Amino acid sequence: MWAAVAQMREIPVQSGTSRTSQGLTPKDADTNWHDSEIFRHRNVSILFRETYSYATMCHTPKLMASIREAITELTPKQRNAFIACFLGWTLDAFDFFILTYCLSAVAADFHVGIKQVAEGLFWTLAMRPVGALLFGAMAERFGRKPTLMINVVSFAVFECASAFAPTLTSLLVCRALFGIAMGGEWGVGAALAFETLPPKGRGFFSGLLQEGYVTGNLLAATVYWLVFPHLHGTGMLTNWRVMFLIGALPALLVFYIRSGVEESPAWREGRAAKVAGSHTGLSGLKRYAGPFLMLVLLMTAFTSFSHGTQDLYPTFLEKGKHFLPAETGKIAIIASIGALLGGICFGSISERLGRRSAIVIAALLAIPMVPLWSWSHTLPMLAVGGFLMQFMVQGAWGVIPAHLNELAPPAVRATVPGLAYQLGNLLSSRNSVFQTEFASSRFGGALQPVLGWTVLLVAIAVALLTLVCGERKGEDLSSAS
Repeated sequence: MWAAVAQMREIPVQSGTSRTSQGLTPKDADTNWHDSEIFRHRNVSILFRETYSYATMCHTPKLMASIREAITELTPKQRNAFIACFLGWTLDAFDFFILTYCLSAVAADFHVGIKQVAEGLFWTLAMRPVGALLFGAMAERFGRKPTLMINVVSFAVFECASAFAPTLTSLLVCRALFGIAMGGEWGVGAALAFETLPPKGRGFFSGLLQEGYVTGNLLAATVYWLVFPHLHGTGMLTNWRVMFLIGALPALLVFYIRSGVEESPAWREGRAAKVAGSHTGLSGLKRYAGPFLMLVLLMTAFTSFSHGTQDLYPTFLEKGKHFLPAETGKIAIIASIGALLGGICFGSISERLGRRSAIVIAALLAIPMVPLWSWSHTLPMLAVGGFLMQFMVQGAWGVIPAHLNELAPPAVRATVPGLAYQLGNLLSSRNSVFQTEFASSRFGGALQPVLGWTVLLVAIAVALLTLVCGERKGEDLSSAS
Protein backbone atom coordinates (compact mmCIF):
# COMPACT_ATOMS: atom_id res chain seq x y z
CA MET A 1 0.00 0.00 0.00
CA TRP A 2 2.87 2.34 0.78
CA ALA A 3 4.29 1.62 -2.65
CA ALA A 4 1.11 3.10 -4.10
CA VAL A 5 1.92 6.35 -2.33
CA ALA A 6 5.42 6.21 -3.75
CA GLN A 7 3.99 5.90 -7.26
CA MET A 8 1.53 8.73 -6.51
CA ARG A 9 -1.51 6.58 -7.19
CA GLU A 10 -4.73 6.66 -5.25
CA ILE A 11 -4.60 4.58 -2.07
CA PRO A 12 -7.47 2.19 -1.56
CA VAL A 13 -9.64 3.02 1.43
CA GLN A 14 -10.41 0.33 3.96
CA SER A 15 -13.91 -0.31 5.09
CA GLY A 16 -14.93 2.29 7.65
CA THR A 17 -12.20 4.69 6.55
CA SER A 18 -13.17 8.21 5.53
CA ARG A 19 -12.76 9.67 2.05
CA THR A 20 -9.98 11.90 3.40
CA SER A 21 -7.74 8.86 3.90
CA GLN A 22 -7.00 8.76 0.22
CA GLY A 23 -3.69 10.16 -0.94
CA LEU A 24 -3.66 13.42 -2.91
CA THR A 25 -2.49 12.55 -6.44
CA PRO A 26 -2.07 14.74 -9.50
CA LYS A 27 -4.88 12.85 -11.21
CA ASP A 28 -7.30 13.30 -8.33
CA ALA A 29 -6.10 16.68 -7.08
CA ASP A 30 -9.20 18.60 -8.15
CA THR A 31 -11.57 15.95 -6.79
CA ASN A 32 -9.82 15.70 -3.43
CA TRP A 33 -9.56 19.48 -3.18
CA HIS A 34 -13.31 19.90 -3.45
CA ASP A 35 -14.15 16.80 -1.42
CA SER A 36 -11.95 17.91 1.47
CA GLU A 37 -13.94 18.98 4.50
CA ILE A 38 -12.31 22.38 4.75
CA PHE A 39 -11.91 23.26 1.08
CA ARG A 40 -15.27 22.21 -0.30
CA HIS A 41 -16.57 25.79 -0.28
CA ARG A 42 -15.29 28.44 -2.69
CA ASN A 43 -16.80 31.26 -0.68
CA VAL A 44 -14.15 32.64 1.67
CA SER A 45 -16.62 33.78 4.33
CA ILE A 46 -18.15 30.29 4.51
CA LEU A 47 -14.69 28.77 4.77
CA PHE A 48 -13.75 30.91 7.77
CA ARG A 49 -17.07 30.30 9.52
CA GLU A 50 -16.56 26.57 9.05
CA THR A 51 -12.96 26.81 10.27
CA TYR A 52 -14.06 28.68 13.39
CA SER A 53 -16.73 26.11 14.19
CA TYR A 54 -14.21 23.27 13.86
CA ALA A 55 -11.65 25.06 16.03
CA THR A 56 -14.21 25.42 18.83
CA MET A 57 -15.29 21.77 18.75
CA CYS A 58 -12.97 20.97 21.64
CA HIS A 59 -15.44 22.71 23.97
CA THR A 60 -18.46 20.62 22.96
CA PRO A 61 -19.86 18.02 25.38
CA LYS A 62 -19.99 15.48 22.56
CA LEU A 63 -16.23 15.68 21.98
CA MET A 64 -15.49 15.49 25.71
CA ALA A 65 -17.76 12.46 25.99
CA SER A 66 -15.90 10.74 23.14
CA ILE A 67 -12.57 11.41 24.88
CA ARG A 68 -13.83 9.93 28.14
CA GLU A 69 -15.16 6.93 26.26
CA ALA A 70 -11.86 6.38 24.48
CA ILE A 71 -9.99 6.42 27.80
CA THR A 72 -12.39 4.17 29.73
CA GLU A 73 -12.53 1.56 26.95
CA LEU A 74 -8.78 0.90 27.04
CA THR A 75 -7.71 -2.52 28.29
CA PRO A 76 -5.01 -2.68 30.99
CA LYS A 77 -2.50 -3.78 28.32
CA GLN A 78 -3.32 -0.80 26.11
CA ARG A 79 -3.33 1.64 29.01
CA ASN A 80 0.06 0.45 30.29
CA ALA A 81 1.63 0.70 26.83
CA PHE A 82 0.44 4.26 26.35
CA ILE A 83 1.46 5.38 29.85
CA ALA A 84 4.95 3.92 29.35
CA CYS A 85 5.41 5.66 26.00
CA PHE A 86 4.02 8.98 27.25
CA LEU A 87 6.27 8.92 30.31
CA GLY A 88 9.26 7.93 28.17
CA TRP A 89 8.80 10.94 25.87
CA THR A 90 8.04 13.26 28.80
CA LEU A 91 11.12 12.24 30.76
CA ASP A 92 13.26 12.32 27.63
CA ALA A 93 12.20 15.94 27.07
CA PHE A 94 12.72 16.67 30.78
CA ASP A 95 16.34 15.52 30.51
CA PHE A 96 16.88 17.64 27.39
CA PHE A 97 15.48 20.85 28.84
CA ILE A 98 17.52 20.59 32.05
CA LEU A 99 20.55 21.86 30.14
CA THR A 100 18.59 24.79 28.68
CA TYR A 101 17.81 25.99 32.22
CA CYS A 102 21.35 25.40 33.49
CA LEU A 103 23.34 27.05 30.67
CA SER A 104 24.49 29.97 32.84
CA ALA A 105 25.46 27.75 35.76
CA VAL A 106 27.46 25.36 33.55
CA ALA A 107 29.20 28.27 31.81
CA ALA A 108 30.18 29.81 35.14
CA ASP A 109 31.51 26.51 36.46
CA PHE A 110 33.69 25.88 33.39
CA HIS A 111 34.61 29.60 33.04
CA VAL A 112 33.36 29.83 29.46
CA GLY A 113 30.64 31.74 27.66
CA ILE A 114 27.05 30.57 27.37
CA LYS A 115 27.51 30.20 23.60
CA GLN A 116 30.14 27.48 24.11
CA VAL A 117 27.88 25.54 26.47
CA ALA A 118 24.92 25.94 24.12
CA GLU A 119 26.86 23.85 21.60
CA GLY A 120 25.66 20.93 23.70
CA LEU A 121 22.11 21.67 22.56
CA PHE A 122 23.22 21.65 18.94
CA TRP A 123 25.01 18.32 19.29
CA THR A 124 21.98 16.79 20.95
CA LEU A 125 19.78 17.86 18.02
CA ALA A 126 22.39 16.84 15.45
CA MET A 127 22.68 13.29 16.80
CA ARG A 128 18.96 12.63 17.17
CA PRO A 129 18.58 11.30 13.59
CA VAL A 130 21.34 8.77 14.32
CA GLY A 131 19.36 7.53 17.30
CA ALA A 132 16.12 7.39 15.31
CA LEU A 133 17.78 5.15 12.70
CA LEU A 134 19.70 3.01 15.21
CA PHE A 135 16.92 2.36 17.71
CA GLY A 136 14.32 2.17 14.95
CA ALA A 137 16.26 -0.63 13.25
CA MET A 138 16.63 -2.40 16.61
CA ALA A 139 12.88 -2.14 17.21
CA GLU A 140 12.12 -3.67 13.80
CA ARG A 141 14.50 -6.55 14.46
CA PHE A 142 14.26 -7.24 18.21
CA GLY A 143 10.87 -5.80 19.13
CA ARG A 144 9.47 -2.50 20.37
CA LYS A 145 9.40 -3.34 24.08
CA PRO A 146 13.05 -4.40 24.64
CA THR A 147 14.30 -1.57 22.42
CA LEU A 148 12.29 0.98 24.40
CA MET A 149 13.76 -0.39 27.64
CA ILE A 150 17.30 -0.09 26.28
CA ASN A 151 16.51 3.39 25.02
CA VAL A 152 15.21 4.64 28.38
CA VAL A 153 18.25 3.25 30.21
CA SER A 154 20.55 4.82 27.60
CA PHE A 155 19.30 8.37 27.89
CA ALA A 156 19.26 8.10 31.69
CA VAL A 157 22.87 6.82 31.71
CA PHE A 158 24.12 9.61 29.44
CA GLU A 159 22.24 12.16 31.53
CA CYS A 160 23.98 10.83 34.62
CA ALA A 161 27.33 10.84 32.82
CA SER A 162 26.76 14.52 32.00
CA ALA A 163 26.62 15.22 35.73
CA PHE A 164 30.16 13.88 36.19
CA ALA A 165 31.74 15.45 33.10
CA PRO A 166 35.09 16.93 34.26
CA THR A 167 35.50 19.27 31.27
CA LEU A 168 33.31 21.10 28.80
CA THR A 169 34.53 18.84 25.99
CA SER A 170 33.49 15.70 27.86
CA LEU A 171 30.13 17.31 28.62
CA LEU A 172 29.58 17.99 24.91
CA VAL A 173 30.41 14.35 24.14
CA CYS A 174 27.87 13.21 26.74
CA ARG A 175 25.23 15.50 25.25
CA ALA A 176 25.91 14.10 21.78
CA LEU A 177 25.49 10.55 23.09
CA PHE A 178 22.35 11.66 24.90
CA GLY A 179 21.08 12.97 21.56
CA ILE A 180 21.39 9.48 20.05
CA ALA A 181 19.27 8.05 22.87
CA MET A 182 16.77 10.92 22.70
CA GLY A 183 16.36 10.50 18.97
CA GLY A 184 15.26 6.90 19.32
CA GLU A 185 12.54 7.29 21.94
CA TRP A 186 9.81 9.08 19.96
CA GLY A 187 9.72 6.68 17.00
CA VAL A 188 9.92 3.48 19.02
CA GLY A 189 7.50 4.67 21.69
CA ALA A 190 4.94 5.92 19.17
CA ALA A 191 5.09 2.65 17.21
CA LEU A 192 4.54 0.60 20.37
CA ALA A 193 1.70 2.84 21.52
CA PHE A 194 -0.27 3.04 18.28
CA GLU A 195 0.23 -0.61 17.36
CA THR A 196 -1.28 -1.47 20.75
CA LEU A 197 -4.05 1.14 21.01
CA PRO A 198 -7.40 0.69 19.22
CA PRO A 199 -8.20 2.91 16.19
CA LYS A 200 -11.01 4.60 18.11
CA GLY A 201 -9.79 7.72 19.87
CA ARG A 202 -6.36 7.52 18.21
CA GLY A 203 -6.37 11.26 17.53
CA PHE A 204 -6.82 12.13 21.19
CA PHE A 205 -4.00 9.82 22.25
CA SER A 206 -1.83 11.27 19.47
CA GLY A 207 -2.31 14.80 20.83
CA LEU A 208 -1.66 13.70 24.39
CA LEU A 209 1.45 11.69 23.45
CA GLN A 210 3.01 14.55 21.46
CA GLU A 211 2.48 17.01 24.28
CA GLY A 212 4.63 14.82 26.50
CA TYR A 213 7.40 17.06 25.12
CA VAL A 214 5.69 20.15 26.51
CA THR A 215 5.01 18.32 29.78
CA GLY A 216 8.72 17.49 30.05
CA ASN A 217 9.59 21.15 29.57
CA LEU A 218 7.12 22.21 32.26
CA LEU A 219 8.51 19.53 34.59
CA ALA A 220 12.07 20.74 34.04
CA ALA A 221 10.98 24.35 34.64
CA THR A 222 9.22 23.32 37.85
CA VAL A 223 12.25 21.42 39.19
CA TYR A 224 14.51 24.34 38.26
CA TRP A 225 12.17 26.75 40.04
CA LEU A 226 11.64 24.68 43.21
CA VAL A 227 14.92 22.76 43.59
CA PHE A 228 17.76 24.61 41.86
CA PRO A 229 17.79 27.70 44.17
CA HIS A 230 18.35 25.41 47.17
CA LEU A 231 21.36 23.58 45.73
CA HIS A 232 24.59 25.00 47.17
CA GLY A 233 27.06 22.12 46.82
CA THR A 234 30.54 22.33 45.36
CA GLY A 235 32.74 20.13 43.20
CA MET A 236 30.81 17.16 41.84
CA LEU A 237 27.73 18.29 43.76
CA THR A 238 27.49 21.67 42.06
CA ASN A 239 23.90 22.75 41.48
CA TRP A 240 23.79 21.96 37.74
CA ARG A 241 25.37 18.54 38.31
CA VAL A 242 22.68 17.63 40.85
CA MET A 243 20.06 18.66 38.28
CA PHE A 244 21.52 16.18 35.81
CA LEU A 245 21.53 13.47 38.50
CA ILE A 246 17.82 14.12 39.03
CA GLY A 247 17.49 13.69 35.27
CA ALA A 248 18.82 10.14 35.59
CA LEU A 249 15.74 9.02 37.57
CA PRO A 250 13.79 8.07 34.40
CA ALA A 251 15.81 4.85 34.36
CA LEU A 252 13.29 3.59 36.94
CA LEU A 253 10.66 3.61 34.19
CA VAL A 254 12.27 0.50 32.73
CA PHE A 255 10.88 -1.60 35.58
CA TYR A 256 7.35 -0.47 34.73
CA ILE A 257 7.89 -1.28 31.05
CA ARG A 258 9.27 -4.71 31.87
CA SER A 259 6.44 -5.69 34.21
CA GLY A 260 3.39 -3.91 32.78
CA VAL A 261 3.88 -3.55 29.03
CA GLU A 262 3.46 -6.25 26.38
CA GLU A 263 5.10 -6.43 22.99
CA SER A 264 3.39 -4.82 19.99
CA PRO A 265 0.88 -7.25 18.39
CA ALA A 266 1.87 -6.00 14.92
CA TRP A 267 5.52 -6.79 15.54
CA ARG A 268 4.70 -10.25 16.90
CA GLU A 269 2.55 -10.98 13.87
CA GLY A 270 5.20 -9.70 11.50
CA ARG A 271 7.89 -11.77 13.15
CA ALA A 272 5.79 -14.93 12.93
CA ALA A 273 5.09 -14.27 9.25
CA LYS A 274 8.71 -13.17 8.63
CA VAL A 275 7.41 -9.79 7.49
CA ALA A 276 9.09 -7.68 10.12
CA GLY A 277 12.56 -8.48 8.81
CA SER A 278 11.85 -8.34 5.10
CA HIS A 279 12.41 -4.65 4.40
CA THR A 280 13.63 -3.10 7.62
CA GLY A 281 16.36 -0.58 8.37
CA LEU A 282 18.24 0.89 5.41
CA SER A 283 16.78 -1.57 2.90
CA GLY A 284 13.27 -0.52 3.94
CA LEU A 285 14.16 3.17 3.66
CA LYS A 286 15.54 2.62 0.15
CA ARG A 287 12.35 0.90 -0.94
CA TYR A 288 10.16 3.73 0.37
CA ALA A 289 12.62 6.55 -0.39
CA GLY A 290 10.19 8.81 -2.26
CA PRO A 291 7.41 8.97 0.35
CA PHE A 292 10.03 9.08 3.11
CA LEU A 293 11.63 12.19 1.63
CA MET A 294 8.20 13.84 1.44
CA LEU A 295 7.72 13.14 5.16
CA VAL A 296 11.15 14.65 5.89
CA LEU A 297 10.07 17.83 4.07
CA LEU A 298 6.81 17.84 6.01
CA MET A 299 8.60 17.46 9.33
CA THR A 300 11.12 20.16 8.39
CA ALA A 301 8.18 22.52 7.95
CA PHE A 302 6.67 21.35 11.23
CA THR A 303 9.87 21.77 13.24
CA SER A 304 10.39 25.19 11.62
CA PHE A 305 6.86 26.01 12.80
CA SER A 306 7.62 25.13 16.42
CA HIS A 307 11.23 26.40 16.57
CA GLY A 308 10.31 29.52 14.63
CA THR A 309 7.67 30.51 17.19
CA GLN A 310 9.47 29.35 20.35
CA ASP A 311 13.26 29.69 20.22
CA LEU A 312 13.58 33.48 19.91
CA TYR A 313 10.33 34.46 21.58
CA PRO A 314 11.85 34.83 25.10
CA THR A 315 14.62 37.00 23.59
CA PHE A 316 11.99 39.07 21.80
CA LEU A 317 10.10 39.61 25.05
CA GLU A 318 13.20 40.64 27.01
CA LYS A 319 15.01 42.68 24.35
CA GLY A 320 12.11 43.94 22.27
CA LYS A 321 9.47 44.41 24.98
CA HIS A 322 11.92 44.96 27.87
CA PHE A 323 10.29 42.40 30.17
CA LEU A 324 12.09 40.98 33.19
CA PRO A 325 13.03 37.27 33.15
CA ALA A 326 10.26 36.52 35.67
CA GLU A 327 7.68 38.15 33.40
CA THR A 328 9.02 36.30 30.38
CA GLY A 329 8.79 33.06 32.36
CA LYS A 330 5.13 33.67 33.15
CA ILE A 331 4.31 34.15 29.47
CA ALA A 332 6.29 31.02 28.58
CA ILE A 333 4.35 28.92 31.09
CA ILE A 334 0.99 30.23 29.85
CA ALA A 335 2.06 29.52 26.25
CA SER A 336 3.07 25.97 27.26
CA ILE A 337 -0.36 25.38 28.75
CA GLY A 338 -1.86 26.55 25.46
CA ALA A 339 0.41 24.12 23.61
CA LEU A 340 -0.68 21.22 25.81
CA LEU A 341 -4.39 21.95 25.34
CA GLY A 342 -4.01 22.64 21.62
CA GLY A 343 -2.35 19.31 20.92
CA ILE A 344 -5.06 17.38 22.74
CA CYS A 345 -7.87 19.44 21.18
CA PHE A 346 -6.81 19.20 17.54
CA GLY A 347 -5.68 15.60 17.95
CA SER A 348 -9.22 14.80 19.07
CA ILE A 349 -10.79 16.91 16.31
CA SER A 350 -8.78 14.95 13.73
CA GLU A 351 -10.92 11.91 14.54
CA ARG A 352 -13.90 13.69 13.00
CA LEU A 353 -12.34 15.93 10.35
CA GLY A 354 -9.42 13.75 9.31
CA ARG A 355 -5.71 14.27 9.97
CA ARG A 356 -4.99 16.65 7.11
CA SER A 357 -7.98 18.90 7.72
CA ALA A 358 -7.17 19.25 11.43
CA ILE A 359 -3.52 20.09 10.68
CA VAL A 360 -4.39 22.63 7.97
CA ILE A 361 -6.98 24.36 10.16
CA ALA A 362 -4.59 24.63 13.12
CA ALA A 363 -1.70 25.85 10.95
CA LEU A 364 -3.72 28.51 9.14
CA LEU A 365 -5.38 29.72 12.34
CA ALA A 366 -1.90 30.58 13.66
CA ILE A 367 -1.66 33.39 11.09
CA PRO A 368 -4.42 35.66 12.52
CA MET A 369 -2.83 35.24 15.97
CA VAL A 370 0.32 37.12 14.88
CA PRO A 371 -0.84 40.68 15.79
CA LEU A 372 -1.80 39.65 19.31
CA TRP A 373 1.28 37.44 19.69
CA SER A 374 3.99 39.83 18.52
CA TRP A 375 2.51 43.34 18.26
CA SER A 376 0.79 43.63 21.64
CA HIS A 377 2.39 45.85 24.29
CA THR A 378 1.17 44.61 27.67
CA LEU A 379 2.03 41.41 29.48
CA PRO A 380 -1.59 40.13 29.70
CA MET A 381 -2.18 40.60 25.97
CA LEU A 382 1.13 39.00 25.01
CA ALA A 383 0.34 36.10 27.35
CA VAL A 384 -3.00 35.62 25.58
CA GLY A 385 -1.21 35.83 22.24
CA GLY A 386 1.38 33.29 23.36
CA PHE A 387 -1.35 30.94 24.57
CA LEU A 388 -3.29 31.14 21.30
CA MET A 389 -0.23 30.89 19.06
CA GLN A 390 1.08 27.76 20.77
CA PHE A 391 -2.47 26.35 20.93
CA MET A 392 -2.47 26.43 17.12
CA VAL A 393 1.16 25.43 16.54
CA GLN A 394 1.01 22.47 18.89
CA GLY A 395 -2.55 21.78 17.76
CA ALA A 396 -1.11 20.93 14.35
CA TRP A 397 1.66 18.95 16.04
CA GLY A 398 -0.82 16.95 18.11
CA VAL A 399 -2.02 15.12 14.99
CA ILE A 400 1.48 14.11 13.89
CA PRO A 401 2.17 10.93 15.94
CA ALA A 402 -0.98 9.19 14.67
CA HIS A 403 -0.65 10.66 11.17
CA LEU A 404 2.95 9.53 10.58
CA ASN A 405 2.36 6.08 12.02
CA GLU A 406 -0.69 5.61 9.80
CA LEU A 407 1.33 6.64 6.74
CA ALA A 408 4.33 4.43 7.53
CA PRO A 409 4.46 0.80 6.31
CA PRO A 410 4.46 -1.84 9.09
CA ALA A 411 7.95 -3.17 8.30
CA VAL A 412 9.59 0.19 9.05
CA ARG A 413 7.02 1.84 11.32
CA ALA A 414 9.48 2.18 14.21
CA THR A 415 12.02 3.80 11.86
CA VAL A 416 10.28 6.00 9.26
CA PRO A 417 8.23 8.34 11.53
CA GLY A 418 11.00 8.88 14.06
CA LEU A 419 13.76 9.36 11.48
CA ALA A 420 11.64 11.77 9.40
CA TYR A 421 10.87 13.73 12.58
CA GLN A 422 14.50 13.93 13.70
CA LEU A 423 15.87 14.79 10.25
CA GLY A 424 13.32 17.61 10.12
CA ASN A 425 14.61 18.75 13.50
CA LEU A 426 18.16 18.73 12.20
CA LEU A 427 17.31 20.66 9.03
CA SER A 428 15.54 23.36 11.02
CA SER A 429 18.09 23.53 13.85
CA ARG A 430 19.64 26.75 12.47
CA ASN A 431 16.32 28.56 12.23
CA SER A 432 17.06 30.94 15.08
CA VAL A 433 20.37 31.91 13.47
CA PHE A 434 18.66 32.71 10.16
CA GLN A 435 15.92 34.67 11.91
CA THR A 436 18.44 36.70 13.91
CA GLU A 437 20.58 37.47 10.86
CA PHE A 438 17.52 38.48 8.82
CA ALA A 439 16.34 40.76 11.61
CA SER A 440 19.78 42.41 11.79
CA SER A 441 20.14 42.91 8.05
CA ARG A 442 16.59 44.05 7.23
CA PHE A 443 14.94 45.40 10.38
CA GLY A 444 17.75 46.83 12.50
CA GLY A 445 17.72 43.83 14.83
CA ALA A 446 13.96 43.96 15.53
CA LEU A 447 12.52 40.47 15.82
CA GLN A 448 8.88 41.53 15.65
CA PRO A 449 8.44 41.51 11.83
CA VAL A 450 10.66 38.43 11.41
CA LEU A 451 8.53 36.40 13.81
CA GLY A 452 5.39 37.46 11.98
CA TRP A 453 6.74 36.56 8.54
CA THR A 454 7.99 33.23 9.91
CA VAL A 455 4.51 32.25 11.05
CA LEU A 456 2.92 33.34 7.76
CA LEU A 457 5.33 31.49 5.47
CA VAL A 458 5.83 28.36 7.54
CA ALA A 459 2.12 27.93 8.33
CA ILE A 460 1.35 27.98 4.61
CA ALA A 461 4.19 25.51 3.95
CA VAL A 462 2.84 23.16 6.64
CA ALA A 463 -0.66 23.32 5.13
CA LEU A 464 0.48 22.67 1.54
CA LEU A 465 2.88 19.84 2.40
CA THR A 466 0.23 18.24 4.60
CA LEU A 467 -2.18 18.13 1.65
CA VAL A 468 0.45 16.65 -0.67
CA CYS A 469 1.51 13.87 1.72
CA GLY A 470 -1.92 12.22 1.78
CA GLU A 471 -3.71 10.52 4.65
CA ARG A 472 -4.58 7.05 5.95
CA LYS A 473 -6.80 7.83 8.91
CA GLY A 474 -8.18 4.71 10.58
CA GLU A 475 -5.42 2.40 9.28
CA ASP A 476 -5.20 -0.88 11.22
CA LEU A 477 -1.85 -0.53 13.02
CA SER A 478 -2.19 -3.74 15.01
CA SER A 479 -1.54 -5.84 11.91
CA ALA A 480 1.76 -6.41 10.11
CA SER A 481 0.14 -6.65 6.68
